Amino acid sequence: MTEQQVSPSHNRHIVVVSETFPPEINGVANTLRHLCQGLLKQGHRISVVRPRQRHESTGNVTSAGQALFTDEHLVAGIPLPGYPDLRFGLTRSARLTRLWKRTRPDAIYVATQGPLGVAAVSAARQLGIPVSSGFHTNFHTYSRYYGAGFLEKLLCGYGRWFHNRTAITLVPTRKMQTVVNAMGVHPTGLWSRGVDCNRFNPHKRDDALRASWNVEANDRVVLYVGRLASEKNLQIAATCFERIRNLHPRTRFVLVGDGPLRKRMAERHPDYIFCGMQRGEDLARHYASGDIFLFPSKTDTFGNVVTEAMASGLAVVAYDDAAASEHISHEGNGMKADLTDDDGFIDAALKLVDQPTLLNRIRAQARLDALDLNWHVQIEQFEQLVLNQKHRVKYHATKQSIPLL
Repeated sequence: MTEQQVSPSHNRHIVVVSETFPPEINGVANTLRHLCQGLLKQGHRISVVRPRQRHESTGNVTSAGQALFTDEHLVAGIPLPGYPDLRFGLTRSARLTRLWKRTRPDAIYVATQGPLGVAAVSAARQLGIPVSSGFHTNFHTYSRYYGAGFLEKLLCGYGRWFHNRTAITLVPTRKMQTVVNAMGVHPTGLWSRGVDCNRFNPHKRDDALRASWNVEANDRVVLYVGRLASEKNLQIAATCFERIRNLHPRTRFVLVGDGPLRKRMAERHPDYIFCGMQRGEDLARHYASGDIFLFPSKTDTFGNVVTEAMASGLAVVAYDDAAASEHISHEGNGMKADLTDDDGFIDAALKLVDQPTLLNRIRAQARLDALDLNWHVQIEQFEQLVLNQKHRVKYHATKQSIPLL
């Protein structure tokens, strides 16, 4: 074994730093749940640093979190604008430096780009601890959807500065790797996602749940799961469903999730079925009780809901981006359209409704392909990427200043 290839087989102390973490419900928190569970099973010590929620106090917690970590350190937090359930973490790098001097980690993984992430990277660099980052969220592109597109260049520059202070940035797809490299972020490593095919399973289809939606045996349910927010491109989903319903009036649109657009959408479309947040087995039942899954987002870096829908035996309609670019083959195990082709997205969904044989074949193949998306493989890949960074520490300990654009 060379000096640059550190074996992950020995038990290591890995710190995961994130502004969001279970039981919060979003793609980053879901990914970190599987990551921490997997690393614990591999025998590692896992420490989590995150903002406290309203009911919590700052400080250290040991052996809690439903087997998600060995211990955690809670810092102060303030609500994230537009995302009141999420919080910015606020702490000084000196505090984290003292913490990690007492119990020095072997590696630090920073999952989010907020103030807590900045403090964690600074502390790790000062101590010479290998620090890696994850590109989980396209925050710089979100600005377009909130009337602040003028900030996109500034946020992109900030992201480049932040990630280039770490030894490596992990990205979930090859397409996103190309995008992040084009931003000027180097080096990057490919770390994808798995899916729990035991939890998300077509056998959990619930006739009673479908009946509560006023759906009969041969009726189709168009399903959306995710945050009800502007950056999710929900207008296309609504337009797509209206086109379907014009031809197939018995089709129902079921939306699982919550967010700032829920009230407005419910007022505009009182016939849509809004189920709110669902967790665990209830979420699995909602997935399995649908037929066609719409994923209209053009901003997600991955989109765990795509692979969860596949595992549940749904026909996914998505743009050729994020998880769909990696795991959907058009008319093989799903349908996808070019990012600029909104009409193609709608036509793909219409084709599924019009051709039951194609729909059923795609649903069956989606489930089969999802069975190959194993979390264990992704945990091992994470170990290799994050635990083999010691040779980069000296380079990344040099000072950089944040760019002003």
